[in-house]
This record gives sequence, C-alpha cells and structure tokens, in this order.
Amino acid sequence: MKTQLFTKQTGFNLSPLMKAMSLSVLLVMTCATTAAYAAEDKHDHASEHTEEVEHDHKLELLGQQEHGDHAHEGETISAVDDHGDEDDHGLHLTEQQRQLAGIKIAQLKQQNFNLESFAAATLLVDRDRTVTLAPQLDVRVLARHVIPGQQVNQGQAVLTLGGSEVAQAQADYINAAAEWSRVKRMNSSAVSDSRRLQAQVDVELKRAILQALKMTPAQIKALVDNPQAIGSYQLLAPISGRVQQDIAQRGQVMAAGTPLMQLTDESALWVEAQLTPVQSEQVVIGDEALIKVGEHALTGVIIGRSHELNSVTRTEQVLVSLANPGHVLHAGQFAEMYFNNAKQAGVVLPDAALSRSSDGHWQVFIEKAGEFEALEVNVVQRQRGMNLIQGLDESANVVVSGAFFLASEQAKSGFDIHNH
Repeated sequence: MKTQLFTKQTGFNLSPLMKAMSLSVLLVMTCATTAAYAAEDKHDHASEHTEEVEHDHKLELLGQQEHGDHAHEGETISAVDDHGDEDDHGLHLTEQQRQLAGIKIAQLKQQNFNLESFAAATLLVDRDRTVTLAPQLDVRVLARHVIPGQQVNQGQAVLTLGGSEVAQAQADYINAAAEWSRVKRMNSSAVSDSRRLQAQVDVELKRAILQALKMTPAQIKALVDNPQAIGSYQLLAPISGRVQQDIAQRGQVMAAGTPLMQLTDESALWVEAQLTPVQSEQVVIGDEALIKVGEHALTGVIIGRSHELNSVTRTEQVLVSLANPGHVLHAGQFAEMYFNNAKQAGVVLPDAALSRSSDGHWQVFIEKAGEFEALEVNVVQRQRGMNLIQGLDESANVVVSGAFFLASEQAKSGFDIHNH
C-alpha cells in the first residue's frame, strides 16, 4: 500500500525542478514548430511575389512593345498627315458645318473709301419703285385681301371697292361706250363730225374716270359685256412689292384722293444723307458711296444732291441708290455714308472677317476649291466695325462672317476638321 501510494504521488507531484525542465522543453518545441510554419509560409509568399513580379514584368514588356508599335504607327500617320498638309493647307467644312459656324463668303473688289469721314443717313423707299393706291373718287372698302407687310405680285387683288360714285362712274362709261359704238356704225351722212367727235370724247372721258379709280383696261372692257356687275371692283396691285402704309378699313368710306395703301419694291432703296458743306464738296454724281447699316456694308451710287442747305441743320441732302438683295434692309433704318478717297485703296471688311494669326498679325480666310486658307493682311483703317484692308486680290472669295471659328480650328495642332 505504501509503495502504490508513493508511485501515485511521484506521478502527480513533480518537484519544481522537473516542472521547470518540462516547461522549457515544451516552449522549445512550440517555437520550433512555429518557426517551421513561418518559414514555409514565407517561402510560399516569396514564390507568389516572384510570380507576380515576373507576370507584371511580362505585361510591362508587352505594353512597351505594343506602345512602340502604336508609336511607329502614329509616326507613320503623322508623316502622312504632314505630307498631306504640304499638298493641302486648307480647312475643310461640310455644308452643315458651314451653317453651324455661320460662314458667309463674299467676292469683294478694290474700293477707295475714307472710313474716318462719314455722314448720318436714313434709308428711304425708292420712289421709282413705289406706287401709292389712291382712287380719285369717294370709295367704300368692301373687302380686304392682304395684310400690312405682305409681299404681293403684280395683278393680285388687294382690296374690293365700291360705293355710289363708283357705280355712277361705271354706268356712265357703259352708256358712253354704247353710244360711241352706235355712232361708229353710222355713215358720215347720218351723223355729223361734231356728233361723232363728241361721242368719242365722252367715252374716253368716262374711261379716264374709271382709270382714276385704278381699274385696269381688262376690268373696264368687262363692264360692257357684264353691265350688271357695276357697283364694285377689285383693286389690283400695279407692281410686285410689299404692302406698306395700309390704312384701309372694311366698311370705311374713303374720300377721293386718300392713299389707301402703298406698294414698294424693296429690291432697291434710296439713302438720304445729310452732308456738311465741306463733305458735299467730295460728292460727284455717279460716284460710289459705302453705306453701313448695322452689320451690313453695301456699295451704292450717288444719284443726286439738293444744292441747298437746310436752314436749321445747315446740311445738304444727298441721295444714294442702293441695291437691297434679299430685302434685308428696310425703309426707315438709320445708316452711315462713307465717301470716296482716291489717296488709298483697299477692300472694306467687317470686324467678323478678321482674326489674329499665331504670331499676332491680322489675317482673313480665303475660300479656294472648297477649302479655307488663312492670309495675312494689312489693316489700313479701322472705324466703327469696318476695316480698310490691303493685301487681297480683287477677285478673292473672302470669309466675311465666321472667321473666328476658322481661326480656332487652325490653332488646334493636328486637328482633323472632318471629325468635328
């Protein structure tokens, strides 16, 4: 019993020295095991890192190779473009791009104008292309067929007029025409010469009254064939033009000679300028004058001068005939008139036609064979939105609007305008 008890005690009650030694051995084994696992894990990570580095290196080499290939391709394209630029320095625009950029082109000619000397002016209707509709009898407006500002064609109905005086004048003509027709058929023995002459004069007088009503020969002739239509007629446009000064109201009785409306052909206008005595000395009938209206600059011809000074303004009136293509200008607009100056010649361009080149010089764009090329020019005078330019051929097609867009495209290095 003692021996067995001693054995159990020695198995479970170790001395402190033994416990310390056992703990040391356990710690050593644990550290060794941990180090082994760490070494193995480090080796695995090192292997993975090496593989990643090698993989990245391969990608880098491949990228450099691809980049080199693209670089060579780019060099080839650039060389082609550079070679193409040697043959084609212009910018190309489609029709849609031209419209979006507001490109406008004009063929200009050499002119002699002094932009530092100008006179105030006003646009007027061309009186040779204007008709006032004013019947010479009292008329009643029965119907309207146009509106103010409308463009009408020659022969188009503008008003239907009537009234008692109209009916009386038409009836008098029908009777006079019938009497003249009867007298003409009679031989000389049956009617005297004076009676024959009286009948002829009477019908012509009655015809003249209808013509004063602005009735046409066809309308007058139709009265004889259709006498029951008396009492009204359609007032037809004697010219093609725009309806202006329209005061006719439906149902209104207009006194004889009252202007009902005015028709004006706006394809040409007059310019009335007020000149000082010194300026009028420069005026020669038949000379050209530069007329500026807003952004528009057009050339007109001096057709007359009053040869007297206004008692209030002390200025002389000068008239200029001005073509108005597209009817972009209208009577009543203010304008400026510039005079001829034989001392210097050039081409007058608006500010919108000028831009700066890369070296800061003034330039314009010329259209040649469907493309635009920049050309440096010399600006002699700049005044009130206009520029007197030297260095352009007389027949050059110059971009007068949209030059800023072309200049911005020109400034883009390597820019292909077809892609924009």
